[in-house]
Amino acid sequence: MNTKTEVKSPVSTESLNDLIIDSIQDIKGKNILKLDLRKLDDAPAEFFIICEGDSNTQVKAIADNIQARLKKEALTLPSHYEGQQNALWICLDYFHIVVHVFYRETRQFYQLEDLWSDAIFTEYDSL
Repeated sequence: MNTKTEVKSPVSTESLNDLIIDSIQDIKGKNILKLDLRKLDDAPAEFFIICEGDSNTQVKAIADNIQARLKKEALTLPSHYEGQQNALWICLDYFHIVVHVFYRETRQFYQLEDLWSDAIFTEYDSL
């Protein structure tokens, strides 16, 4: 029997998605994608949000902004935060939403979007 411990946020998943996208755009994150994984069997989350920065400093700033805004505005902390030391790929796990903030070359190397190509993709403007 596989059970998950769920932390309830006072904010809906869609509202969290919108807040994450806005947090990325605040720091000028680029090539923002939301992957809806809800119709896929064995998906690790309901949504992946993927973006990139031009430097490891920007990658870290994007991830820090996401974490700070979700903590302040949605009273939500990630269950796991990985990759902040070298900031080539930072992963923030919010249970139903996993955010991947990449350095451009790292994103091209791993091609995460191709691994989940059956998902429903939504592209967002880079500001």
